[in-house]
Amino acid sequence: MEETRAASILDDLYDAHAAVLIGYLAGQLGGDRGKAEDLAQETLLRAWRNAGQLDLARGLARGWLFRVARNLVIDARRAQSARPAEVGVDSGWEPVDVVDETEEMITAMAVRAAVRELSRDHRAVIVHLYLRGFTAVETARALGIPLGTVKSRAHHALRKLRQVLEDRTTVGTPARPSPVGR
Repeated sequence: MEETRAASILDDLYDAHAAVLIGYLAGQLGGDRGKAEDLAQETLLRAWRNAGQLDLARGLARGWLFRVARNLVIDARRAQSARPAEVGVDSGWEPVDVVDETEEMITAMAVRAAVRELSRDHRAVIVHLYLRGFTAVETARALGIPLGTVKSRAHHALRKLRQVLEDRTTVGTPARPSPVGR
């Protein structure tokens, strides 16, 4: 009941004052209509939150809205002055961020290959837990297995993955002498 009253008040305020409020704010913000619309929206949101305190019968709503809007402009200016000045890019010069993702790609390929070496049951648990972001309970429910089985399979699958990945990273190192030849 109270919320429908507040929504009705908001609709009335918007219809009666939004255009003038946006114009006022745009003037205060140097013609920035987008910022003016954002602050008008925030002003009306505050009016909605304080609907019980507004006296629409006496016509004081516009003064209240403009006072809130003015305070929001002041807050926006203070926030802007607290930040360092924005620097424009010289014409003809574009900053280029070169990110070398080679290591990440190699790691991802190695992990994919290692996951393929897991049994189907272990792979299903790993996919649900780590790729889909399921909890252990959700994984158990999705796979139709007990929670303890999910935990056990996850433990064994991770141990197998660690072993496979460690074996692959030692491929480039010299092999240990085989005890058979001794």
